[in-house]
Amino acid sequence: MSVSARARDLALGARFAFTGGRSGLLRTVLTATGVGFGVALLLLAASFPNMLFQREVRESVRAVDGSAQVTSPRPDSFLHLDRPTVYRGEAVSGLLLRPEGDAPPVPPGATRFPARGEMLLSPALRDLLDSPEGALLKERLPYKAVGTIGPAGLIGPAELRYVAHAGFLTTENLDGRGARFGWSVPEEPMNAFLVLLVLVACVVLLLPVLVFIATAVRFGGEQRDRRLAALRLVGADAAMTRRIAAGEALAGALLGLAVGGGLFALARQFAGAFTIWDVNAYPSDVVPMPVLAALVLVTVPVASVVVALFALRGVAIEPLGVVRTATPRRRRLWWRLLLVAAGAALLLPLVGEVRVTGTSVDTVAIAAGIVLCLLGLVTLLPWLVEACVKRLNGGPVAWQLAVRRLQLSSGTAARAVSGIVVAATGAIALQMLFQSMENDFTQFTGQDTSRAQVAVGTHARTAEEARRVIERLERTPGVSAVIGTVESHVWRPGPLKGGEEFAPSASIRVGDCASLKEYATLPSCADGDVFVFLAHGAQGNPEDAWVTRTARPGATVVLRDPYPHPDAPRRAGNGPLPQWRIPATARVVDARPDPTGMYQFGILATPSSVDGTLLDEPDAQAMVRLDPAVPDAAEYVRNAAAAIDPTSWVRTLQDVQRDAAFSSVRTGILVGSTLTMLLVAASLLVATLEQLRDRKRLLSSLVAFGTRRSTLSWSVLWQTAVPILLGLALAAAGGLALGVVLLRMTGQRVQDWSVFLPVMGIGAGLIAVVTLVSLPVLWRLMRADGLRTE
Repeated sequence: MSVSARARDLALGARFAFTGGRSGLLRTVLTATGVGFGVALLLLAASFPNMLFQREVRESVRAVDGSAQVTSPRPDSFLHLDRPTVYRGEAVSGLLLRPEGDAPPVPPGATRFPARGEMLLSPALRDLLDSPEGALLKERLPYKAVGTIGPAGLIGPAELRYVAHAGFLTTENLDGRGARFGWSVPEEPMNAFLVLLVLVACVVLLLPVLVFIATAVRFGGEQRDRRLAALRLVGADAAMTRRIAAGEALAGALLGLAVGGGLFALARQFAGAFTIWDVNAYPSDVVPMPVLAALVLVTVPVASVVVALFALRGVAIEPLGVVRTATPRRRRLWWRLLLVAAGAALLLPLVGEVRVTGTSVDTVAIAAGIVLCLLGLVTLLPWLVEACVKRLNGGPVAWQLAVRRLQLSSGTAARAVSGIVVAATGAIALQMLFQSMENDFTQFTGQDTSRAQVAVGTHARTAEEARRVIERLERTPGVSAVIGTVESHVWRPGPLKGGEEFAPSASIRVGDCASLKEYATLPSCADGDVFVFLAHGAQGNPEDAWVTRTARPGATVVLRDPYPHPDAPRRAGNGPLPQWRIPATARVVDARPDPTGMYQFGILATPSSVDGTLLDEPDAQAMVRLDPAVPDAAEYVRNAAAAIDPTSWVRTLQDVQRDAAFSSVRTGILVGSTLTMLLVAASLLVATLEQLRDRKRLLSSLVAFGTRRSTLSWSVLWQTAVPILLGLALAAAGGLALGVVLLRMTGQRVQDWSVFLPVMGIGAGLIAVVTLVSLPVLWRLMRADGLRTE
C-alpha cells in the first residue's frame, strides 16, 4: 500500500476524533486532558534542572566577589556584612553595605547604590513589612525603604531579602571588603548515596506519568471499537481499521500535547505565586531542557499509537460487531514475573557497591532495574485483579454490580489504578531509603533546647555595657530566663618562651552563679568566688594545658594581650598592662556542656571578684530561655538584639542538623512527590469519569428498572476501592522488597517496616475523594435521557 493511502487512513482516524458527534468529541477531550496533564508534568520535570541551575546562578551573581583580595580602600570598594535573620520560621536574607569611595558597584537587581540609612527590599519582603503581620520584623530593620530589588538580585520571587547602607560598618565588624559582585564556587561532586536517592526519585516520580499517558490514550475504547466495526461493514479491511484507530489515537495525543503545552505555559506564569517546600521560581527560569522537551514531544505521540495498536491485539473487529464480550483469554503470569526477575537481576549484583565515600553509581543499571521492577508490578496488577474478582460472589446488590463489572472488564479497572501502584511502590522504597540515610546525613548538634532556645552574642566596649545588654534581654517580652556572661581573655605575663608565637591565654567569663553553673559543675557558688574550669577535668586534655599554663589558683595574669598581632588596631594608652591575681582559693572544677552543646574552659568569675572595667574587648554572651506562652518570644529577642547592636548574632538552637545537600535533595523529592500524587488523583478521577460515561446507557437502564441511586453509588465506590486496595497491597509488597534491595546496595538496614502504612492511608483517601467527586456525574448519567440512541 502506498504512503499516501496510509496517510489518508491516519487522517480519517484523526477526523473521526473530532467529528464523531458529541460522544466522540467528549472522548477526544478526555484523552487530550489526560495526556495534557501528563505532558505538563513531564515538561515541569524537564524544567527542574534549569530551575535549580538558575537559582545557583542568581545566588552567585549577587554574592560579593571574594576571588580578588581588596586590602585597602578604593573608589569602587565597599565593606559588607551578611545579616540573615528568621521571622516566624521564614528565612530573611540581608546584606549590609558601606561604600569606601564614590564609585561603588550597584548591587544586582538594584538601579542605584542605597544612600546612608536606606534599604532596598524584595517585593515579597516589602509586602510583608507593609502588612500588619510584618510589624515585628519592621522594628528589626531600622532603615528607610527606598526601592525594590529586581529578579537579578533574588533567587526566587518569594524570597525575603533586603540590602541596606549601614554607616556603622567598620573594618572591625565586617565580613570582608569587596569591589564587585558575582563569583562562582567550584561544584563539588554529589555523594553516591544522594546520587542513588535522586536516581530512584526520578524513576518513581516520572514513571506514573508515563503510565497515566498510556492509560489516557485508551479512553473510550469500547465506543471506538464499535465504530471500527461499522467501517468494516462498509468495506474497510482489518489493516485499514488499525490505521484508522492509530490516526484517532495520534490526533488525541497531538491535541494532548497542545493541552499539555498550554497547561505548562499557564503553570509557568504562576510559578512565583506558589511555594512548595520552600521552593519557587521566576517564570523565566521554568524552561525545559531542549533535549528532554524534544524527547517528550516525540515519545508521547509514538507511545499513543503503539498503545492503541497494542490494545487491539485481543479484539476481533468484524463487520457484524466486536468480539469483546466473549470469555477473555486467561492472563499469563510467567512473562510478568519475568520482568520483575529481570529488574532484580540488574539490581542484585550491585548490593554493597554504593559506598558513602564514593561519588558515582551505575546509573544505567539501577535505573533500568527499577523501571523493569515497577513495570513488572504494573503488569502484575491486571492478573491479580482478575484472579481475585473471579472468585468473588454473593453479597449486597451494590457489591454484586461492582464485582460483575470488574469480572467483565478487570483490565480497564486495573489500568485506572496502575499509576497508583507505581507511585505507591516508589514512595515506600524512597521512604525506606530516607529513613536509613537520614542518620548518615543528620548530625546531632548536642544542643540542649530544654535549657535554652536562642543564643545571642554581641561586642561591647566595656563590661558594664555588656551587662546592660544582658539586662536588656532579661526585660524582653517572652523571655523567662537568661544565661548571661561577660566574656573576655586573660594572658600569661612575661616574655615569650621558646617556640611561642603569641602569649598563652585563657577565656574568662563573668556572671552570676546561676549562669556560671551552666558551664561547669560547681560544688557551691557565692558572689566573690572564682573557678578554673577544665574541659576534661583531671584527664588532662592538651587543650586544658593552655588553661593551666595561664590560669591556675594564685597565678597572676594580664587583662590585655601583651603581644598583639601587628595588623591589630592600636589600643589607647601606653602604660603598664592591667593585671589580676587569681585567688588562691579558686577551685578547679569540671566543665559541663553548655546549652549550645560546647565544652568551654578557662576561668569563671562572679562579678565582685574581678574589676570589669579592666577587661579587654568584652563580649556579651547570652543563652535565652523562652516563655512558651508567648508565641512571638523569639521575634522579640531578635528585635532586642538588633536594637542593641545591628551586628549582633542570634542563633536558634536545635537538636539535630541535616546535611545541606541531603536537605536539598529531600526538598526536590517532596516537590516532585506532591505533583505526582496530584497527577495520580487527577488520573484516577478522569479514568473513573470515562468509565461512567461509557456505561451511561447501562446506568440509565438500571435506574429505569428500579435500581436505587444509592445502590449504584455504592457500586461505584466498590469498583474504585477493590482495584485500589489490591494495587496498594501489591505496592506494599513490591515497595518493601525494592526498598530492601536498594538498602542492601548501600549496606544499610531497614529502620521501620511499617513505612507502607501512610501510603495505604493516602490510597484510602483517594478512594473517598474520587468517589465523592464522581457522584454528581454519576447522578446526571442516571437520567432517563441516557436511554436515547441513534
